[in-house]
Amino acid sequence: MELQLLFAVFAGIALLLFLILKLKIQAFLSLLIVCIAVGIFAGMPATEILETMKDGMGSTLGFVATVVGLGALFGGVLEQSGGAQRLASFLLKKTSDKRAPWAMMVTGFAVAIPVFFDVAFIILVPVTYALSKRTGKSLLLYALPLLAGLAITHAFIPPTPGPIAVADILGADLGWVIVFGFLAGIPAAIISGPIFARFISKRIKIEPKTFSEEIEYDEEKAPSPGLIISIILIPIFLIVANTLVQSPLFDGVSIPGSILYTIELVGHPFSALIIANLIAWYFLGVKRGMQKEFLKKVATKSFQAAGIIILLTGAGGAFKQILINTGAGEMIADALNNAWFNPLLFGFIVAALVRVLQGSSTVAMITAAGITAPVLTGGEYSMAQTSLIVIAIASGASLLSHVNDSGFWLVGQYLGLTEKQTFKTWTVMTTLIAVVGLLVSLILWFLI
Repeated sequence: MELQLLFAVFAGIALLLFLILKLKIQAFLSLLIVCIAVGIFAGMPATEILETMKDGMGSTLGFVATVVGLGALFGGVLEQSGGAQRLASFLLKKTSDKRAPWAMMVTGFAVAIPVFFDVAFIILVPVTYALSKRTGKSLLLYALPLLAGLAITHAFIPPTPGPIAVADILGADLGWVIVFGFLAGIPAAIISGPIFARFISKRIKIEPKTFSEEIEYDEEKAPSPGLIISIILIPIFLIVANTLVQSPLFDGVSIPGSILYTIELVGHPFSALIIANLIAWYFLGVKRGMQKEFLKKVATKSFQAAGIIILLTGAGGAFKQILINTGAGEMIADALNNAWFNPLLFGFIVAALVRVLQGSSTVAMITAAGITAPVLTGGEYSMAQTSLIVIAIASGASLLSHVNDSGFWLVGQYLGLTEKQTFKTWTVMTTLIAVVGLLVSLILWFLI
């Protein structure tokens, strides 16, 4: 029986990679096909396979679809308001040319919390062109810190879709994921951003290009940076506050019932993002003269971007449930526990392998979460430890971006890099993010 289950798992993973890499079948469809295949290989009855898939999809999407949808809507309003460019402009005015790479890193780190990576990059990359033209230095000195900030937040910090999906599949607390995401993300951003950019920009001189599709931006009409920062921090503050109140840090602290009730209500990701959306909708939209029809179009466009993330996450939940119900997950968990193999390293390695083989960091995160989740059912891991595994998986899914990743080509095109130069810059940067993220996660794992 154990050999049959082991074959089912490895055959399923091999089939998933074959469908995505060789046959170019969309990842959502590929994951569902693999769910059925693993169930068949493991000897599950036909009706049980399909019921398990339905249960896995349903239990996952109940949370993820709501949070990802609200997060996409929030980011869409911020994008259209000009808030991202205004924040970048503000930070650059407060810094000298020497500190501009650090300002770009902070901008990327902040903006990618509500805005999807590729959208935020396209909006902000003209700022790096302007800096490079003004100083005469390599475009990489400013673009790489921006990319580091964007990539790290996109992978590590909710309410971006990746960590939300992984946290839900593993049963981690979003508040702890946010806290650890910052703790791991800040050193990763510093090393892969300004420090690496200073090193590589002296060796590769890139002149900024001009793109006709640069975003039109009127600073006088854009919202204030203080307003933008406040709105971005609202959901993060509420979610983390709720997590801390529920944590052992507040054991023995007497909190009035009405206050505790309020914190629990507004600190849930649903409520926190609804509040942030309403505030953004009014202050960034209605109050600044945006017509209701325009805001409706913004919402529709935002949901289109979120759709594939939601479907992929649901398929990942179905895959996880198949592994649990076949007993394969329990078998892997027993093997790891007997071998004293750290589940954090296990999650990182699985995510890294999938990432390198098929390219998409989102698919890598969701697939690794589905495989890792059953491993956690057999161990007594705290919520903090489970949340650190989320960060480790996100780190693995950031590793070694290359030609099978759309981000590789997007960055190369906009920065005017050859493929070789993209490998030396973007690929190395993503690898630094992965390694630093893993190391910080391991350190925190043994400290808590």
